[in-house]
Amino acid sequence: MIINLISGPRNISTALMYSFAQHPKVKVVDEPFYAYYLKHTGLDHPGRSEVMESLPSDPHQVLNKLHQLQEQYEVVFIKNMAHHHMGLDWSYLIPLKNIFLIRNPKQLIASFAQVIYEPTMQDIGLEIEADLFDYVEEYGNYSGYVMDSQDILGNPEAGLKSICKKLGLPFDPKMLEWEKGPIPEDGSWAKYWYSNVHNSTGFTKQKTSERPLPERCNALLEEALPYYEKLKEHADATEIQSKK
Repeated sequence: MIINLISGPRNISTALMYSFAQHPKVKVVDEPFYAYYLKHTGLDHPGRSEVMESLPSDPHQVLNKLHQLQEQYEVVFIKNMAHHHMGLDWSYLIPLKNIFLIRNPKQLIASFAQVIYEPTMQDIGLEIEADLFDYVEEYGNYSGYVMDSQDILGNPEAGLKSICKKLGLPFDPKMLEWEKGPIPEDGSWAKYWYSNVHNSTGFTKQKTSERPLPERCNALLEEALPYYEKLKEHADATEIQSKK
Protein backbone atom coordinates (compact mmCIF):
# COMPACT_ATOMS: atom_id res chain seq x y z
CA MET A 1 0.00 0.00 0.00
CA ILE A 2 1.20 3.50 -0.83
CA ILE A 3 -0.13 6.35 1.30
CA ASN A 4 0.29 9.67 -0.46
CA LEU A 5 0.11 12.77 1.72
CA ILE A 6 -0.60 15.89 -0.37
CA SER A 7 -0.06 19.09 1.57
CA GLY A 8 0.84 22.73 1.34
CA PRO A 9 4.09 23.96 2.93
CA ARG A 10 4.40 25.15 6.54
CA ASN A 11 1.77 22.67 7.60
CA ILE A 12 2.29 19.70 9.94
CA SER A 13 3.18 17.48 6.99
CA THR A 14 6.71 16.87 8.30
CA ALA A 15 5.36 16.02 11.76
CA LEU A 16 2.97 13.54 10.13
CA MET A 17 5.90 12.03 8.24
CA TYR A 18 7.79 11.67 11.53
CA SER A 19 4.70 10.13 13.10
CA PHE A 20 4.29 7.50 10.39
CA ALA A 21 8.04 6.82 10.50
CA GLN A 22 7.50 5.42 14.02
CA HIS A 23 5.04 2.82 12.72
CA PRO A 24 6.75 -0.59 12.40
CA LYS A 25 5.02 -1.35 9.07
CA VAL A 26 5.76 1.95 7.35
CA LYS A 27 8.63 3.33 5.26
CA VAL A 28 8.46 7.11 4.76
CA VAL A 29 9.64 9.12 1.74
CA ASP A 30 10.26 12.87 1.88
CA GLU A 31 9.08 15.04 -1.06
CA PRO A 32 10.39 12.85 -3.89
CA PHE A 33 9.34 15.31 -6.64
CA TYR A 34 11.12 18.35 -5.14
CA ALA A 35 14.04 18.32 -7.62
CA TYR A 36 11.59 17.89 -10.51
CA TYR A 37 9.60 20.89 -9.26
CA LEU A 38 12.67 23.11 -8.97
CA LYS A 39 13.83 22.12 -12.44
CA HIS A 40 10.34 22.57 -13.91
CA THR A 41 9.83 26.03 -12.40
CA GLY A 42 13.42 27.29 -12.23
CA LEU A 43 12.77 28.56 -8.69
CA ASP A 44 15.72 29.31 -6.44
CA HIS A 45 14.69 27.80 -3.11
CA PRO A 46 17.07 27.57 -0.12
CA GLY A 47 19.43 24.64 -0.73
CA ARG A 48 18.42 24.28 -4.38
CA SER A 49 21.77 22.83 -5.49
CA GLU A 50 21.67 20.23 -2.71
CA VAL A 51 18.15 19.21 -3.66
CA MET A 52 19.11 18.84 -7.33
CA GLU A 53 22.09 16.67 -6.37
CA SER A 54 20.21 14.47 -3.91
CA LEU A 55 17.07 13.64 -5.92
CA PRO A 56 16.29 12.67 -9.52
CA SER A 57 14.57 15.45 -11.45
CA ASP A 58 13.03 13.03 -13.96
CA PRO A 59 9.57 12.06 -12.65
CA HIS A 60 9.81 8.64 -14.30
CA GLN A 61 12.91 7.89 -12.22
CA VAL A 62 11.07 9.07 -9.11
CA LEU A 63 8.14 6.77 -9.80
CA ASN A 64 10.46 3.82 -10.49
CA LYS A 65 12.09 4.35 -7.08
CA LEU A 66 8.71 4.50 -5.38
CA HIS A 67 7.62 1.26 -7.03
CA GLN A 68 10.85 -0.38 -5.88
CA LEU A 69 10.11 0.70 -2.31
CA GLN A 70 6.59 -0.67 -2.63
CA GLU A 71 8.07 -4.08 -3.39
CA GLN A 72 10.33 -3.90 -0.32
CA TYR A 73 7.92 -2.56 2.31
CA GLU A 74 4.38 -3.41 3.36
CA VAL A 75 3.40 0.27 3.54
CA VAL A 76 5.09 3.29 1.94
CA PHE A 77 4.16 6.78 3.17
CA ILE A 78 5.00 9.60 0.75
CA LYS A 79 5.08 13.17 2.01
CA ASN A 80 4.28 15.25 -1.07
CA MET A 81 3.76 18.95 -1.65
CA ALA A 82 0.74 19.82 -3.79
CA HIS A 83 2.64 22.37 -5.88
CA HIS A 84 5.29 19.77 -6.75
CA HIS A 85 2.65 18.22 -9.02
CA MET A 86 2.77 21.08 -11.53
CA GLY A 87 3.22 19.59 -15.00
CA LEU A 88 3.18 15.99 -13.76
CA ASP A 89 1.02 13.22 -15.15
CA TRP A 90 -1.44 12.86 -12.28
CA SER A 91 -2.51 9.37 -13.30
CA TYR A 92 0.06 7.95 -10.87
CA LEU A 93 -2.32 9.06 -8.09
CA ILE A 94 -5.15 6.76 -9.19
CA PRO A 95 -4.18 3.60 -7.26
CA LEU A 96 -2.79 5.43 -4.21
CA LYS A 97 -4.52 6.21 -0.93
CA ASN A 98 -4.36 9.99 -1.02
CA ILE A 99 -4.63 12.19 2.09
CA PHE A 100 -5.09 15.93 1.61
CA LEU A 101 -3.71 17.98 4.49
CA ILE A 102 -4.85 21.59 4.82
CA ARG A 103 -4.13 24.51 7.12
CA ASN A 104 -5.78 27.88 7.60
CA PRO A 105 -4.06 29.92 4.87
CA LYS A 106 -3.60 32.94 7.14
CA GLN A 107 -1.31 30.85 9.37
CA LEU A 108 0.28 29.06 6.43
CA ILE A 109 1.14 32.25 4.54
CA ALA A 110 2.40 34.10 7.63
CA SER A 111 4.79 31.21 8.33
CA PHE A 112 5.92 30.75 4.73
CA ALA A 113 6.62 34.47 4.35
CA GLN A 114 9.39 34.13 6.92
CA VAL A 115 11.39 32.05 4.42
CA ILE A 116 10.07 33.27 1.04
CA TYR A 117 9.46 37.02 1.38
CA GLU A 118 6.59 37.37 -1.09
CA PRO A 119 4.91 33.97 -1.49
CA THR A 120 2.57 33.32 -4.40
CA MET A 121 -0.39 31.03 -4.90
CA GLN A 122 1.98 28.64 -6.64
CA ASP A 123 4.22 28.59 -3.55
CA ILE A 124 1.47 27.70 -1.09
CA GLY A 125 -0.17 25.13 -3.38
CA LEU A 126 -3.79 25.51 -2.27
CA GLU A 127 -5.25 25.95 -5.74
CA ILE A 128 -3.50 22.93 -7.18
CA GLU A 129 -4.32 20.92 -4.03
CA ALA A 130 -8.01 21.58 -4.67
CA ASP A 131 -7.53 20.52 -8.31
CA LEU A 132 -5.73 17.36 -7.22
CA PHE A 133 -8.58 16.52 -4.86
CA ASP A 134 -11.09 16.89 -7.70
CA TYR A 135 -8.94 14.65 -9.90
CA VAL A 136 -8.69 11.91 -7.26
CA GLU A 137 -12.42 12.09 -6.58
CA GLU A 138 -13.16 11.62 -10.28
CA TYR A 139 -10.53 9.06 -11.28
CA GLY A 140 -8.99 7.58 -8.14
CA ASN A 141 -9.59 4.07 -6.87
CA TYR A 142 -10.04 5.56 -3.38
CA SER A 143 -11.78 8.76 -2.32
CA GLY A 144 -9.49 11.56 -1.21
CA TYR A 145 -9.38 12.04 2.57
CA VAL A 146 -9.10 15.64 3.80
CA MET A 147 -7.61 16.47 7.20
CA ASP A 148 -7.22 19.94 8.72
CA SER A 149 -4.01 20.22 10.72
CA GLN A 150 -5.87 22.16 13.40
CA ASP A 151 -8.07 19.12 14.09
CA ILE A 152 -5.05 16.84 14.39
CA LEU A 153 -3.25 19.22 16.74
CA GLY A 154 -6.39 19.52 18.86
CA ASN A 155 -6.43 15.76 19.45
CA PRO A 156 -3.42 13.97 17.90
CA GLU A 157 -4.41 10.47 19.01
CA ALA A 158 -7.96 10.74 17.69
CA GLY A 159 -6.68 12.37 14.50
CA LEU A 160 -4.16 9.62 13.83
CA LYS A 161 -6.67 6.92 14.64
CA SER A 162 -9.09 8.48 12.17
CA ILE A 163 -6.44 8.56 9.44
CA CYS A 164 -5.34 4.99 10.12
CA LYS A 165 -8.93 3.75 10.11
CA LYS A 166 -9.53 5.39 6.74
CA LEU A 167 -6.36 3.79 5.37
CA GLY A 168 -7.00 0.35 6.82
CA LEU A 169 -3.75 0.58 8.79
CA PRO A 170 -3.63 -0.44 12.46
CA PHE A 171 -2.93 2.54 14.71
CA ASP A 172 0.25 2.25 16.78
CA PRO A 173 0.68 4.44 19.91
CA LYS A 174 4.33 4.92 18.92
CA MET A 175 3.06 7.32 16.25
CA LEU A 176 2.31 9.93 18.92
CA GLU A 177 5.93 10.75 19.73
CA TRP A 178 9.48 10.67 18.39
CA GLU A 179 12.96 11.62 19.52
CA LYS A 180 14.27 15.13 19.00
CA GLY A 181 16.40 15.66 15.94
CA PRO A 182 16.31 14.58 12.29
CA ILE A 183 15.41 11.18 10.88
CA PRO A 184 17.38 9.40 8.12
CA GLU A 185 14.59 9.95 5.59
CA ASP A 186 14.78 13.77 5.84
CA GLY A 187 15.44 15.53 2.57
CA SER A 188 18.59 17.60 2.13
CA TRP A 189 16.45 20.73 2.63
CA ALA A 190 15.56 19.81 6.21
CA LYS A 191 18.05 22.25 7.72
CA TYR A 192 16.20 25.14 6.07
CA TRP A 193 12.64 24.11 6.88
CA TYR A 194 12.40 21.51 9.67
CA SER A 195 13.73 23.26 12.79
CA ASN A 196 10.36 23.14 14.59
CA VAL A 197 9.96 19.40 14.05
CA HIS A 198 13.60 18.70 14.95
CA ASN A 199 12.99 20.45 18.28
CA SER A 200 9.79 18.54 18.97
CA THR A 201 8.94 15.12 20.35
CA GLY A 202 5.33 15.03 19.18
CA PHE A 203 2.46 17.07 17.81
CA THR A 204 2.54 20.52 19.40
CA LYS A 205 1.02 23.84 18.43
CA GLN A 206 3.82 26.09 17.19
CA LYS A 207 4.17 29.76 18.06
CA THR A 208 4.01 30.45 14.32
CA SER A 209 0.27 29.74 14.58
CA GLU A 210 -0.15 33.14 16.23
CA ARG A 211 2.19 35.03 13.88
CA PRO A 212 0.48 38.05 12.28
CA LEU A 213 0.00 38.09 8.52
CA PRO A 214 2.30 40.61 6.80
CA GLU A 215 0.28 43.30 5.04
CA ARG A 216 2.02 42.47 1.76
CA CYS A 217 0.30 39.05 1.85
CA ASN A 218 -3.31 40.23 2.26
CA ALA A 219 -4.13 39.80 -1.42
CA LEU A 220 -2.74 36.27 -1.44
CA LEU A 221 -4.86 35.36 1.58
CA GLU A 222 -7.99 36.64 -0.15
CA GLU A 223 -7.13 34.57 -3.23
CA ALA A 224 -6.36 31.43 -1.20
CA LEU A 225 -9.37 31.34 1.13
CA PRO A 226 -11.92 29.93 -1.38
CA TYR A 227 -9.69 26.92 -2.10
CA TYR A 228 -9.17 26.25 1.61
CA GLU A 229 -12.89 26.54 2.28
CA LYS A 230 -13.66 24.18 -0.60
CA LEU A 231 -11.33 21.52 0.80
CA LYS A 232 -12.47 22.20 4.36
CA GLU A 233 -16.01 21.16 3.37
CA HIS A 234 -14.67 17.62 2.87
CA ALA A 235 -12.77 17.48 6.17
CA ASP A 236 -14.94 15.51 8.59
CA ALA A 237 -13.67 16.31 12.07
CA THR A 238 -16.75 14.92 13.86
CA GLU A 239 -15.07 11.69 14.92
CA ILE A 240 -11.97 13.52 16.18
CA GLN A 241 -13.92 16.18 18.09
CA SER A 242 -16.16 13.57 19.73
CA LYS A 243 -13.10 12.06 21.40
CA LYS A 244 -11.82 15.26 22.98
